Amino acid sequence: MALKVREIDHLVLRTTDMPRALRFYAEVLGCHEERRLDELGLVQLRAGRSMIDLIDVAVQAKSGDGAAPAQATRNQDHFCVRIEPWDEGEIRDLLASHGIEAGEAVTRYGAEGDGPSIYFNDPDGNMVELKGPPAKA
Repeated sequence: MALKVREIDHLVLRTTDMPRALRFYAEVLGCHEERRLDELGLVQLRAGRSMIDLIDVAVQAKSGDGAAPAQATRNQDHFCVRIEPWDEGEIRDLLASHGIEAGEAVTRYGAEGDGPSIYFNDPDGNMVELKGPPAKA
């Protein structure tokens, strides 16, 4: 028997600055806080049908559960968020208004097929991909 994956449920990112990370994910990606567990340093954000969980490394360090993000020890390449509607100009304007330098928009393959995408980094250096709709056949 093989498991059948329907979609990404959630991903967990460590942050050294929770207020900065929350502003980024709310203002840039439009996520909203769904649940908070302060004793764990965890804030769960709604990202469409999925979740992005942020862990405050200062809280985790107290319990010995984790270290701060460090470029040399990353085990995640990037995560991708499907954006709709896709308007490259508006997306670039939004990113620029937050001081975010984004890569070139190119066609890449994703869950729905080939479509436009843009890469950039969040405040903790995690690579984020914004993905548009699949190209029309």
